[in-house]
This record gives sequence, structure tokens and C-alpha cells, in this order.
Amino acid sequence: MNMQKTINDISLLGGHPALDFVNTVDSRGVRWGPDFLNSYDDLVAWARRLDLIDNWERDILLFKAGKSASAAADELGRAKKLREALCRLFLSEVDESPISQDDLDLVADMARRSLSQQTLSRIAGNIEWRRADAKDLDTICNRVAQSAAELLTSQDERRPVRACQGPNCGWLFLDQSRGGHRRWCSDKTCGSHARVRKFRAVQAD
Repeated sequence: MNMQKTINDISLLGGHPALDFVNTVDSRGVRWGPDFLNSYDDLVAWARRLDLIDNWERDILLFKAGKSASAAADELGRAKKLREALCRLFLSEVDESPISQDDLDLVADMARRSLSQQTLSRIAGNIEWRRADAKDLDTICNRVAQSAAELLTSQDERRPVRACQGPNCGWLFLDQSRGGHRRWCSDKTCGSHARVRKFRAVQAD
């Protein structure tokens, strides 16, 4: 039986779509990978899980990707470039490492494309920004970038971003814990493994 995880069943522990996007790599710790974004279809499946697109948009994007495999492959590469830029930017919040202007420019450019497609609409009696329906393969990346830009620029108003301290993890998450000292992406996985390692080390002594 194949127990390998796919994009459809990986955990969503980041607390924000931009962080869950970075976490589409299984491990960023001692080892790197595997990567769960292996096709444009994976990118679409992930975006649907996070409600970045609806069912109708999912079907449109999959149809367009099926009509142009080369364009879909190019967009997947663009998505991974964005993902790694976001990883570096959010890690700079964790470890105070230098921020790359190139990374900021990449996110800003994609975010602007998403913002340029929004319109003002009356929704349930209120006037709100409404995003345009997905019609281009770059829709997902642009929406992720807009969401990430909002998170990056709200650092003084939100809880901090942390990196899981599991040696084979490194996933990012918003620290919503009461004391603000959360160490693991999940207490049931990386936290439990850490306690087992500590117990075995004590027993070995």
C-alpha cells in the first residue's frame, strides 16, 4: 500500500495561506523535501484546499493547464520561485537575516497583478473589494503574493512567525500560543518526536 503523502493530504498548520504555501516542502530542516508541488494540478489542488479559488475557478484553471502543458509547467516554476522567496522573507522575521530586495520586488509585482484585477462591489449591503474570477494560470501565484504581502506588512499588528524546531521540519507558522513561545508546527508530530528523543537521550545516560 502506498502511504506517500500528496498535496491533498499534507497538514495545513501555518495559520496563514502564505505560510502553508511555504510548507508545501515536507522538510526544510536537516534534509530538504520532498516537494509536494510536482505539477500545476498540485498547485490548483492546494489552492482549492485553502479556498484561494472556488470549484468553478479550479475547473477553469485545470482546463487551461490541460490545453497548454508548457505554460502550466512555466507557471509551476514561477510558483516555486515565489515560494522560496517567501520562505526567505519570513525566515528573516524568525532569525533577523538580511532581506533581499529582489524577493520583495518579486512578491510586490505579483501582488500588484492581483490587486489590479479587483473591483468595488456591493456585497450584503456593504461596499467591498471583490477579486476577479480566475481566468489566467498565474491567478494562484498572484493571490498568494497579495496574501503574503498583507502578512509581511502587518508584523507590528499580529503574532510572530516561527519556524518549527524539529530537525527534519522547519515549517513556518504564526505563533498563536498564549505565551508566544510555541516551538513546533504540531505538538503531536514534531513536539512528540522531540520528547521521545529527549527521553531516549536521558535513558542512554
